[in-house]
Amino acid sequence: MMTIEMLRGFLGWATLINFGFVCYWFFFIMFAHDWAYRLHSRWFTLSVERFDSIHYAGMALYKMGILMFNLVPYLALLIIS
Repeated sequence: MMTIEMLRGFLGWATLINFGFVCYWFFFIMFAHDWAYRLHSRWFTLSVERFDSIHYAGMALYKMGILMFNLVPYLALLIIS
């Protein structure tokens, strides 16, 4: 049986791990941009601007998902317990 404390702990760790993944993604694109662009442009015809907009939009959507599905439920459980 999962208690509120266990669920809160799970959501807290999930939030941290997911934000760590977003930070890794951001720094990877920031420091290895040219390599990542060359790799993706082998498969897809992309301009640099399109490549950047796809990655930053993906990061934004992922962050919104983390906020909606990890952080907000964590804070709600923190408030009610």
